[in-house]
Amino acid sequence: MSTRIHTHKSSHHGNRGEALFPLPCACQSLRRLTRLVTRIYDRELRKAGIEIAQFGLLTALATVREANQKTLGAGFAIDSTTLTRNLVRLRRRGWIGVRPGNDRRERVFRLTGAGKRQIATAQPHWEEAERRMRNTLGPMLWNEMQSVVSALTIAAAAS
Repeated sequence: MSTRIHTHKSSHHGNRGEALFPLPCACQSLRRLTRLVTRIYDRELRKAGIEIAQFGLLTALATVREANQKTLGAGFAIDSTTLTRNLVRLRRRGWIGVRPGNDRRERVFRLTGAGKRQIATAQPHWEEAERRMRNTLGPMLWNEMQSVVSALTIAAAAS
């Protein structure tokens, strides 16, 4: 299999997209996209001392109140090692608490008061990143992106 690499300039994005080239599979393209989008959100959230992965966990715990690691891992479709690393960071910063679950191995996580304050501190920065993405895409493409991402997520989870 051979892949030709093309570079191109986008007239409305200057040279930022110049190094991007077509990738041969959906997985590679989606991984590149998630890295780029993560950078946008992390750049904004860094101002509040948090990353998007951590912010996502905090907001999920704010929504569900308590969850064990299995539930969080399934909800985010994230591997146990990465989830554990993020939970340890959140716990060290005092943003989440933990209690024993129904058996010796289970741990149940919850948001602390400090975690709630961190969400409040980070929320405007997350909103700015979200606003920038929406403005870049425009309303029609934003809605289409939401639909496509939802459909792809459901299809991939079912595979």
